[in-house]
Amino acid sequence: MALTLLELAHWSTWAVCAVLKLPQLAAVLAAGSARGVSTGSLLLELAGFLVFLRYQIYYGYPLQTYLEYPIIIAQDVILLLFILHFNGNKKRALFYGVIFWGGWYMVTLRKWIIDVALNLCTFISAASKLAQLRCLWQTKDSGQVSALTWSMSAYTCATRIFTTIMTTNDLGDSLIFEIQMKNMK
Repeated sequence: MALTLLELAHWSTWAVCAVLKLPQLAAVLAAGSARGVSTGSLLLELAGFLVFLRYQIYYGYPLQTYLEYPIIIAQDVILLLFILHFNGNKKRALFYGVIFWGGWYMVTLRKWIIDVALNLCTFISAASKLAQLRCLWQTKDSGQVSALTWSMSAYTCATRIFTTIMTTNDLGDSLIFEIQMKNMK
């Protein structure tokens, strides 16, 4: 029974993550505007996801415990491109791409760097939330922020906590980070 429940949790997490950012993307496209969506928040979120994914790969965690991250990262990149387009900053996309690509390799130059980077993700997560809240406060409009995306994120957070505990018996840094990162979406 536990194995079946674990498999259901994995599959449902992947399925929800496959469409996690679609309501947000649809809202931005339909409005033709990124009003209410913070570029800084999205960049911080993307940085945190990339560090977490790199950490999981670096330490050889089972693929099923982080398979949704490449999917979410791809959706975040698409959302970032839409935001840059609608804000008139398309030329920054190359700059951000180079920074993230370089960071992907730099965090694993030494073991201590990836460990520190993962621990700093707590602050990155908080900073991302604060950046989004600041954007909402400044615009006085939730704009294209999607409540459905946030709801789906809460579900995947709960299932991923369960699957990480059951698959790796890891109650340490990676599980704490998982909670923080999933709440950040």
